[in-house]
Parts: sequence; structure tokens; C-alpha cells
Amino acid sequence: MFTKPVLLVIAHGSRDPRHAATVHALVRRVRSLRPDVRVETGFLDFNIPSVQAVLESLAAEGVRDVVALPLLLTRAFHAKADIPAVLRDAPRRLRIRQAEVLGPSPLLMAALERRLYEAGLTPADKSSTGVVLASAGSTDPEAIAVIAEIAREWRHTGWCAVRPAFASASLPRTEDAVRELRELGCERVAVAPYVLAPGFLPDRIARGAAEADVLADVLGAAPEVARVLLERYDAARVPVLAAVGA
Repeated sequence: MFTKPVLLVIAHGSRDPRHAATVHALVRRVRSLRPDVRVETGFLDFNIPSVQAVLESLAAEGVRDVVALPLLLTRAFHAKADIPAVLRDAPRRLRIRQAEVLGPSPLLMAALERRLYEAGLTPADKSSTGVVLASAGSTDPEAIAVIAEIAREWRHTGWCAVRPAFASASLPRTEDAVRELRELGCERVAVAPYVLAPGFLPDRIARGAAEADVLADVLGAAPEVARVLLERYDAARVPVLAAVGA
């Protein structure tokens, strides 16, 4: 029997079936790490179950405490507006706490590096390799500033250079950052997608990486990502906020 608050992972959703498959794989990894925590998944759009449907089902079961965790890397529109709006409409018997988004986190940086090594790089390549930190993009200046700061910090870990890039809403694009690193004189250029699951924008990042030497996979169900989810859950679960809207 579960005694801790339910962890509700809130994913954006996508028409691309790879997105939901990756989310479910990540949630399975989280469950394997913490079998004492009940973990549910809800989607904002495109996929089922919806967040609202999961919340109503939990309330009908008699669940009281929920930690709602946005499956997002930056604190932008969905974390600031969409998700709070959905949670405000939750059944009033539920006590809900919205956890922080996943990024930034040293664990995510470790996952990015591991994906690059899985794609063929080695630690010995760092000093001669320029990296494009390619994110989905946002119109939120806070989210853009976070990506830029991650790139600056990552550069100090030994890479030749690190440049941020965005698949939408902001500039530069991935292909432009690849060219900039070439012109800078980096011996090789790698693209590290700072995205959680495959889909339309990650595919755009991949096309922009056509002239790069290395393209890493998305973060996906990496063990480091699962550990970040649990860190955010543990930080939010005590104390659980009073019922949303109360």
C-alpha cells in the first residue's frame, strides 16, 4: 500500500507516437527506482489519459495528496500557465503541490554528456570538440536565459566551445550554431539535443545537425532524468500544499 503522495508526471503530449512511448519508458524507470511511490502519467494534449482525467480518477479512489511534476526542462509557458490552470480545475478534495521543472540540474548535464559518448565521442575528445546545446526554444526570456547559462557552465567542463541553439521561437538555429563552431576552429562539432522525447522539434534539431560530426540522442528515459524526477518529487512532497483553490 502506498503511503506517500501520488507522483503525477505531466507531459506535454504529441501526435508523434515516439513521444508517449518515451514518456512511459521514463515513468517505468522511475517506478523501478522507487517502488514505494505510486506514479501516474497525464498529458496536456494529444495523448490520453489527460491530466484532468487522472486527477478525477485519483479523487474517486479516495487519494488525497498529489505531487504534480511538469515533465519540462525549463520554466516557461506550460509550467507557468497551462499546468497551474489544469490543477486549479482539479477535484477540490485533492491536495496538490506543483513540483519544480527538471532543469537545470547537474544530473541532466551528466545525461547530456553520456548521450554524446554513446554517440561516439570519448572524454579525450572534449578539448577539441564544440558542442551545440540544442533545445526546443521558447518565447519566454527566462527559459532562454537558462539555456544560455547552461551552455556557459558546460563550456567550463572542458569542451572546446558550447553554443546554445533553438528549434523554434528563438535564434540561433542548430545549423547556424554548427557553422559558428566550425568557423571558431573546433576540430569536430557535436549536437546535444536538450529535449526529453522525440517529436517534431527534435526532428528539426536533427535536420539542423546535418553538417555536424556527431548527433546525440534525446535525453529520453536516461537514469539521470529519472533521478531528477525523484529529486523534484521529494523536494515538493513535504509539505503538500492545501487543495488547489482552497
